[in-house]
Amino acid sequence: MTLPHSLGGAGDPQPPQAMEVHRLEHRQEEERKEERQHSLHMGSSMQRHTFRSSEEEHEFSAADYALAAALALTASSELSWEAQLRHQTSAVELEERGQKRVGFGNDWERTEIAFLRTHRLLRQRRDWKMLRQRTEEKVQEAKELRELCSGRGPWFWIPLRSHAVWEHTTVLLTCTVQASPPPQVTWYKNDTRIDPRLFPAGKYRITNNYGLLSLEIRRCTIEDSATYTVRVNNAYGQASSFAKVLVRTYLGKDAGFDSEIFKRSMFGPSVEFTSVLKPVFAREKEPFSLSCLFSEDVLDAESIQWFQDGRLLRSLRRRKILYADRQASLKVSCTYKEDEGLYTVQVPSPFGPREQSTYVLVRDAEAENPGAPGSPLNVRCLDVNRDCLILTWAPPSDTRGNAITAYSIERCQGDSGEWVPCHEAPGGTCRCPIQGLIEGQSYRFRVRAISKAGSSLPSKASELVVMGDRDAAQRKTEIPFGLGNKITISTDDFEDTVTIPSPPTNVHASEIREAYVVLAWEEPRPRGRAPLTYSLEKSVIGSGTWEAISTESPVKSPRFAVLDLEKKKSYVFRVRAMNQYGLSDPSEPSEPIALRGQPATLPPPAQVQAFRDTQTSVSLTWDPVKDPELLGYYIYSREVGSSEWQTVNNKPIQGTRFTVPGLRTGKEYEFCVRSVSEAGVGESSAATEPIRVKQALATPSAPYGFALLNCGKNEMVIGWKPPKRRGGGKILGYFLDQHDSEELDWHAVNQQPIPTRVCKVSDLREGHFYEFRARAANWAGVGELSAPSSLFECKEWTMPQPGPPYDVRVSEVRATSLMLQWEPPLYTGAGPVTGYHVSFQEEGSEQWKPVTPGPISGTHLRVSDLQPGKSYVFQVQAMNSAGLGQPSMPTDPVLLEDKPGAHEIEVGVDEEGFIYLAFEAPEAPDSSEFQWSKDYKGPLDPQRVKIEDTVNKSKVILKEPGLEDLGTYSVIVTDADEDISASHTLTEEELEKLKKLSHEIRNPVIKLISGWNVDILERGEVRLWLEVEKLSPAAELHLIFNNKEIFSSPNRKINFDREKGLVEVIIQNLSEEDKGSYTAQLQDGKAKNQITLTLVDDGQPRPALPCTPGLPRSPESSALQSAEHTPRLLLPHVPSPDPHSSRLMLVPPSVFTDFDKLLRQADAKRRDWKRKQGPYFEQPLQWKVTEDCQVQLTCKVTNTKKETRFQWFFQRAEMPDGQYDPETGTGLLCIEELSKKDKGIYRAMVSDDRGEDDTILDLTGDALDAIFTELGRIGALSATPLKIQGTEEGIRIFSKVKYYNVEYMKTTWFHKDKRLESGDRIRTGTTLDEIWLHILDPKDSDKGKYTLEIAAGKEVRQLSTDLSGQAFEDAMAEHQRLKALAIIEKNRAKVVRGLPDVATIMEDKTLCLTCVISGDPTPEISWLKNDQPVTFLDRYRMEVRGTEVTITIEKVNSDDSGRYGVFVKNKYGSETGQVTISVFKHGDEPKELKSM
Repeated sequence: MTLPHSLGGAGDPQPPQAMEVHRLEHRQEEERKEERQHSLHMGSSMQRHTFRSSEEEHEFSAADYALAAALALTASSELSWEAQLRHQTSAVELEERGQKRVGFGNDWERTEIAFLRTHRLLRQRRDWKMLRQRTEEKVQEAKELRELCSGRGPWFWIPLRSHAVWEHTTVLLTCTVQASPPPQVTWYKNDTRIDPRLFPAGKYRITNNYGLLSLEIRRCTIEDSATYTVRVNNAYGQASSFAKVLVRTYLGKDAGFDSEIFKRSMFGPSVEFTSVLKPVFAREKEPFSLSCLFSEDVLDAESIQWFQDGRLLRSLRRRKILYADRQASLKVSCTYKEDEGLYTVQVPSPFGPREQSTYVLVRDAEAENPGAPGSPLNVRCLDVNRDCLILTWAPPSDTRGNAITAYSIERCQGDSGEWVPCHEAPGGTCRCPIQGLIEGQSYRFRVRAISKAGSSLPSKASELVVMGDRDAAQRKTEIPFGLGNKITISTDDFEDTVTIPSPPTNVHASEIREAYVVLAWEEPRPRGRAPLTYSLEKSVIGSGTWEAISTESPVKSPRFAVLDLEKKKSYVFRVRAMNQYGLSDPSEPSEPIALRGQPATLPPPAQVQAFRDTQTSVSLTWDPVKDPELLGYYIYSREVGSSEWQTVNNKPIQGTRFTVPGLRTGKEYEFCVRSVSEAGVGESSAATEPIRVKQALATPSAPYGFALLNCGKNEMVIGWKPPKRRGGGKILGYFLDQHDSEELDWHAVNQQPIPTRVCKVSDLREGHFYEFRARAANWAGVGELSAPSSLFECKEWTMPQPGPPYDVRVSEVRATSLMLQWEPPLYTGAGPVTGYHVSFQEEGSEQWKPVTPGPISGTHLRVSDLQPGKSYVFQVQAMNSAGLGQPSMPTDPVLLEDKPGAHEIEVGVDEEGFIYLAFEAPEAPDSSEFQWSKDYKGPLDPQRVKIEDTVNKSKVILKEPGLEDLGTYSVIVTDADEDISASHTLTEEELEKLKKLSHEIRNPVIKLISGWNVDILERGEVRLWLEVEKLSPAAELHLIFNNKEIFSSPNRKINFDREKGLVEVIIQNLSEEDKGSYTAQLQDGKAKNQITLTLVDDGQPRPALPCTPGLPRSPESSALQSAEHTPRLLLPHVPSPDPHSSRLMLVPPSVFTDFDKLLRQADAKRRDWKRKQGPYFEQPLQWKVTEDCQVQLTCKVTNTKKETRFQWFFQRAEMPDGQYDPETGTGLLCIEELSKKDKGIYRAMVSDDRGEDDTILDLTGDALDAIFTELGRIGALSATPLKIQGTEEGIRIFSKVKYYNVEYMKTTWFHKDKRLESGDRIRTGTTLDEIWLHILDPKDSDKGKYTLEIAAGKEVRQLSTDLSGQAFEDAMAEHQRLKALAIIEKNRAKVVRGLPDVATIMEDKTLCLTCVISGDPTPEISWLKNDQPVTFLDRYRMEVRGTEVTITIEKVNSDDSGRYGVFVKNKYGSETGQVTISVFKHGDEPKELKSM
């Protein structure tokens, strides 16, 4: 066994053997260090042997160690100097600790020395054996060498050596080979044979000079980086040697053996990150995940490591670490605040470990009780003893506005899963002792914060702790011996037998708090082997008495928390030990102990400063708070203008620097920091100065993508792409360098920065090759140097095709489309450019596809119908009459996706009525500009638009919007690392809408809440009111009535409440004078509005609504005035501001209201108020229908007297037919046969000197329908049985009814249960008192049962009769008789029409009288004058034309006056038609003749 030893003091002498041992150990350590620092071996087929010691070549077996142990046990008992030295050192250490060493019977020191001696002997034997074997091998090698001298296979005396060279330089690979006979030599590049004839002349040169082999590679390029192998062979064998050549492209460390190309060739591909970890904002109790993608598969997934705040993470039940398909992920199923922190993922790589980091912020979960604080965190168990421990935690960052008053502690025993409350701590501390625990049991704890709003959610449970004696391990000692064996001894084993224990010692307060004191003491010595418990006593200073401290369970640990002490008092304590034999004496009293005051929170940190970091984060720094109680810091943020602070972190930050992620780009924020301790969260620091979230200014990255745009004899035009990272500022210019391939040095092209990305380089030498590099500069300085471009030959371009277009830009990238723009080529070739050919290439493909089937003429193109989520590369070629020219530099890969939070152009109308197009880009750098263009043809016309730029926002205002402004407006933000652009096409339809809105804004309208409403108050006053938005005290009201402004008067009271926006007109007694239109004209500053209410009769033409010039008319008013017969609109119910008013009706703003109806209801309301002062109707006017289908209107009046007058009115006209019985007060109005002419308003009125009352019954709507329905029901019930009657046309079946109405009664006829419809032979009809069915030209098939079904409302009645037998015969006989009489009547001679009753004519005029006659046969015709036949001579003539008969009297005179008649006669009868003729003289008035 080897015991710890000390080398003694610096001046102590040491034996010579010790110095030799140390020199040997030092030499061995140096050898091992040289071996670890051995240089990199270059690959070669030559086997290189390295001599190893015997310890390296061979290791001891288990049998060797067994032999050594056996020898050690039988070794001499002499003590070496080394054993003596160790023994002395161990004794000194034991004496310093005040302990007594107990030795064992066997001497372990001598055993160990003997073991070491035996070990050394075995090693010497092994070395002798190895040297003997090595000697034999050397002799055998010499013998073989002599045998092969005459003829041997090739072998490399000096192998190839790897090289790293500059580009465009020459490299020489050499090696020395020995072989007999001379071998054949073949060179290979990456296993491909090198044939100098297949390469440009002078590229490769191969030589073999007597075994010295060389390969010269001239003007090396990147493609020459490879593995070169030389193979030699002859008749006796073959050999090979290889070396790697690395061609460097730029200066620096990364150009040699540390370069990426060399490392890839030596160690394989490197794993890189292809995605970026972004900050995660998780929520407590919910899951979150982190994931990243790699460029290559990671062969060993376990080598991927995740860290949280530098602590290595492992997979747990709620935390899984996964890897699949080049994606590593960390998934947490249930998040706690303790999971907040900086997460880092690390993956090994030949270039060193690659890592990414991001911050995970955990928000508070929704509280069970609204307003309750967040949950505590970091619950830990300290000072764990047998039956007690100290529990600590961190306070929550967010109390939700309610101070924490206490903390509730819960515990869970073992794996029971049952949480029970065990203690409650005051709110000013985050530390609490837990007592009464059971030794050997395991516990977990969690904490809730309590405020007046309720309890928070529980914290994460603490780690599982097992209660036990923490000093037990200190009382045990482990003594190792042998190989991996140990002996454990305990000090209890050396205790003497003790019955009653000694008193404890060193009673003191290990912790003093506001509410408790933790006492600690040392166990009695000797303590005995029996288990101990303790009892405690306390005494108030000055009292002189001791009081036992009661405990719920025995105290087993030398720790105890006293909780029931009084403040402002000092105590001393003593402790007694007790075992199974008895109680010890009390210990010495402790020092006086008093409770401390309430702990104060820590002060806030000073010098809190905010600095820009990225587009979404801000970096904070502050001075540390130097206090041992500090747990960390909480950070709070708020947007400028907001009064509410938001919590940034929920887990205290340990350092003094933090980057706040997840901020809104372009917004201004303020920050403050608060210190966290066990006393709680301290006061807030002073808020930082407002800082706008933008990217911090830095130097730009390197330009790239150099292209030759034009070339002359001694000049070139070079173009390049801007840096990918512009450093958050404007690129001020570029510095360009040139390099002739035949020279070593680079030369600056310009001394002042070039503002553009196109530069003309002059003074070049024709035929030489040049390469270029550049740097970009911004306000932060000059950026990185770019990689050199390809070699461009300075040779004048004479090809007929055009040169390459340049500056190909991609903007407006969306999920399926993008905008492509470029500049035309500088070299146009043999003719002007006629078009452009645009092609694209999907990422991962080598095929270029055209975007459009044919060329395009412009320098921009919108590419659509692309696949979202894919990356594309684009290039452009110009074409002229000679064909397609050189392609442009391809664009960078463009990923098509809708970026979250991407802004579009906003089109609208501002507060002043100007039409604008605005674009906001919060992520734009400070120095960026907004470049607007129309139809992608350059800047906007300043004559038509005005551009206003503010912070992160640009606004284009159309001065005079018109058709010239239609088109596509696009905007691009300059100097941004990512594409920030958008476009909008302004159409004619959209422009018209905007112009209309502009007109409305320039002529603002006061917002209308409720249009004109009509209320009738309790006493019959009519209240007209409307409500608008709240108005200023300067608002004006002009009330126009019938085109004349009115003001308050006794009959019309006008109230205008500007605060409530209420306008009301109260008309005391509504009369005809109040009929007309009421227009409220409101003006509040520039805002105006007018609302019109027109009170007119329902059938009266509606007057035009007044409108003051310049005052806007409400849309409702304009619409209703233009369409007079627009149906009345109904508004939803609007509560009346006056609770004592009753609603008559609701009318929309600017509509027409029935004045008569309003007047009636106002009068009714007024009379209703007065009715109890005079006679009034006890029963209102109502109707009923009698069995005789008579409609009666009845009412009953009460409180009458002798002078009371009762009147009936219909449509405002008095009806004398009404009845009134003064004895009973009953009024009666009978309507014998109700019809449409009886439709109207019926009114009964009673009055005397005390007042009047009336009741109205409206028989124009539902009431009239109900009466007709009831009449129909009674009419259906009154129908008589069906009767059969013969007629001249056929047979008629009918039923008599007391009443019939076609609209309210429906009849249906059935013949043999088949429904009959009117047709050629069947006709149905009704009259007021009869329902009939007429069968024309009856036949035998018409015989049978006929049924009549009468339906009136819900009442249905059926009547039937049988048309057959005698009934049918009688009806047919009557039909034949009446038919014959009808024929006679039809053929009888008749005067059908034509003669007037009286005809007046002037003398000397001609009189013509014409009439139409009928009859079969044709009747005889004669004319009579005063019942005497007329002789047709001279002036009288008669003419017959068919059925027209005409008598003509020429030059009439007074003798021709008289009664004339035409007499017609045939065999069926005769008839006379008469007319009276009156002849008057010239100048006389025509007079009517009396009947003669």
